[in-house]
Amino acid sequence: MSDKLKIVFMGTPEFAVASLDALIQNNCNIVGVITVPDKPAGRGQKIQISAVKEFALKHDLKILQPTNLKDENFIKELRSLKADLQIVVAFRMLPEIVWNMPPLGTFNLHGSLLPKYRGAAPINWAVMNGDAESGVTTFKLSHEIDTGNILFREKVKLDDTTTAGELHDELMVIGAKLIVKSVKAIDDSRSGIPLNFIKQDDTLATHAPKLYKDTCKINWTWPLKKIYDHVRGLSPYPTAFTEFVDSNGQTQILKIYKAVMIANSSNTPKGLIDTDNKTFIHINCADGILQLIEVQLQGKKRMAVKEFLNGYKFSEGTLLK
Repeated sequence: MSDKLKIVFMGTPEFAVASLDALIQNNCNIVGVITVPDKPAGRGQKIQISAVKEFALKHDLKILQPTNLKDENFIKELRSLKADLQIVVAFRMLPEIVWNMPPLGTFNLHGSLLPKYRGAAPINWAVMNGDAESGVTTFKLSHEIDTGNILFREKVKLDDTTTAGELHDELMVIGAKLIVKSVKAIDDSRSGIPLNFIKQDDTLATHAPKLYKDTCKINWTWPLKKIYDHVRGLSPYPTAFTEFVDSNGQTQILKIYKAVMIANSSNTPKGLIDTDNKTFIHINCADGILQLIEVQLQGKKRMAVKEFLNGYKFSEGTLLK
């Protein structure tokens, strides 16, 4: 790959690090890395840096951390890098003055098979909706978010046990390879080899909106399969949860990381807990039973159900809400 192609990389989390690493391993010329500003986090308010910054520091890459992507000083500094191409992986929405700056354009890696699941949380929604396949897409940025012309797509199969975390890790690796493939094709296009873009069909578009707390709450009137997919689609983060009132009349929040479906059903109220308070927790649903495998009570650590029941006992008739 030509070392003359000057690339600015934009990203924040671990998902983006894999792509940046792959570009470096393939001898790409990264002239700058754009990531979020450092921020205090946790009880001690210790300054936290992004995974991308941590990686960039180890590889002596130039780092820019703008608070405002339209700031004149940032734009001036970005322009001074004279990048031919910008690559974006899990960053943020860019203003036109930024994405339209390099002569070869700005290309994004998205965690879905566009035009399906445009938006902030494509990996979670694919699993929450019980999809049989997912994938990654590289596309050229344009005015509307996640609507640009597609360069490459790579599919992966999902089964009924795949969690969002597992899909995230798989797409992170596949996406890094697709980024390298995309940059190679873009580099080759400078020698006259055309890029074969695919225009997105907006009529096939679906959306993957940002996940909020209310999104994560389980509705026990849903069908069993929907509840099960909801759990694995939010595991390990931000995590599906439910609430119940304990024996002291206090509302408790219970996160559910892992569960399995049992076909049996009864006429007991939806959300009713059935447990021996030693080895199992079963939740009655509309058309079956959800058996909890890994849970976390608010303020406690994540643990297997048997371990959890060593320290917590449910009152008879406890109803999840």
